[in-house]
Amino acid sequence: MKNKSIIYLLICVIGTIQCKPSQKNISSTNFPFELVNFVPYKNNPVFTGAGQDDWDKQIRERGYILKEGNTYHLWYTGYSNSSKDPRRFLGYATSTDGINWNRYSKNTIHENDWVEDMYVVKSANTYYMFAEGQGDTAHLLTSTDKIHWVEKGPLDIRQKNGSPIAKGAFGTPTVYIEKGIWYLFYERDDKGIWLATSTDHTIWTNLQDEPIITMGPETYDQYGNAMDQVIKYKGIYYGYYHATAFKDWHEWSTNIAVSADLIHWKKYANNPIIESNQSSGIVVIDGKNIQFYTMHRKVNMFLPK
Repeated sequence: MKNKSIIYLLICVIGTIQCKPSQKNISSTNFPFELVNFVPYKNNPVFTGAGQDDWDKQIRERGYILKEGNTYHLWYTGYSNSSKDPRRFLGYATSTDGINWNRYSKNTIHENDWVEDMYVVKSANTYYMFAEGQGDTAHLLTSTDKIHWVEKGPLDIRQKNGSPIAKGAFGTPTVYIEKGIWYLFYERDDKGIWLATSTDHTIWTNLQDEPIITMGPETYDQYGNAMDQVIKYKGIYYGYYHATAFKDWHEWSTNIAVSADLIHWKKYANNPIIESNQSSGIVVIDGKNIQFYTMHRKVNMFLPK
C-alpha cells in the first residue's frame, strides 16, 4: 500500500493524471503572489459617480466587471443620495482596456427595481445577475444582451432540511458554476458567509446552516464579512471578500481565502491585501494578464507587483 501511494504521488508530480488537492494540504503556499500582491494604477480612480445631480451622482458597494473578447463590461450601482428617492439603480459602462470607460447611457438601464451589489455569470446564451434589492434581499435578473434585464424575484434559499431560512437580510450574492451545480455564497447582515447550491437556480439549499467563513477571530474581519468573487486558479478555488474591523462599519478592506472544495476555506495569513476602505474586489484574468478592481465608492484598478 505504501509503495502504491508513492507511485501515485510520482504520477501527480509529473502530471500524468490530474490530482485534486485536499483541504488538509491547503496552506499559505497556495496563495500565488500574483493574486495577493498588488500596486495601485497611477491614474486611479478609473471610474466614479457622474457627480452633479445625475441619477448616478455617486456609486457604491460591489459592481461587477466581465470581459468578453476585447470588451470589458461594467455594471454598477448609482444613486443620487436624495431623500426624495433613496433607491439604488443599475448602470452600465464598457471599455476596451479596463481603464477608460464609456457610460452606455445617461440614464439607468433598469429603472423599476432596486439593484446593488451585483454579480453576473453567463450560462448558455443567458446572463444571470444576482443582486441585492431593498432591505438587503438577494434577487435575480436575466438578460440576453447585457443591457435589458428582466426581474425574476427574490432568491428562494432553504435550510439544509428544506425549510426556508430565517427572516432577515440575505445579500451580496456571489455565484460560481461548476459541473451543472450553481454555488451561491451569501451573507446575513454581513455577519458571515453562507453557501447554498442549486441545479436550476430556482431553489437554493444550504450545504450547512452555519457560515462557511465566519467573522474573526482576526481583527480585520471581526465585525463583518461578505464574499465578492470566487474564481478557480490553477486548480484551486479562491474567494475575494470584503471585511471590516470596525463596529460601526465605517471602513472595509479587501481579503482573500482559499479552498479545495468550495466548502472549507482558509484565510490568507497576511490579510487584508488592500486596505483604506477600498473594498468589494473583483479580479479579471485574461490569459497571463491580471487586473484587480475595488468597486466601493469609486472604481480603483490594481496590478500585480
